[in-house]
Amino acid sequence: MSHSHKLVIKRSSMSRPPPPPPTTNKDQQHQNPSLQEINIKLIQSGEKERLKELLRERLLECGWIDEMKALCRKKGRNNVTVDDLVHVISPKGRASVPNSMKAELLQRIRAFLASTAD
Repeated sequence: MSHSHKLVIKRSSMSRPPPPPPTTNKDQQHQNPSLQEINIKLIQSGEKERLKELLRERLLECGWIDEMKALCRKKGRNNVTVDDLVHVISPKGRASVPNSMKAELLQRIRAFLASTAD
């Protein structure tokens, strides 16, 4: 003899909170500015130039600039165009920037954005 069991699922009678109102484009832009908007803020405030100078100083201190110059000299012995040199050197250059330097710049940009939030 087999007994058939029926599973009954009851819907909860608890009221659910209403969904949050949809965010408008203006709200989203305020919360997450685009890279272009960030760049404009950095340029207008002069912060971009300060960050570029800081980066140049740090790259000089750690020997990165000298390393890239030496690599350019080595690769540029034959008839090579600037575009060819940039194409070959750029990936190595980007990859060899110390992570601590990238983190410092990111932290400074975040602090700048927090200080300029409306």
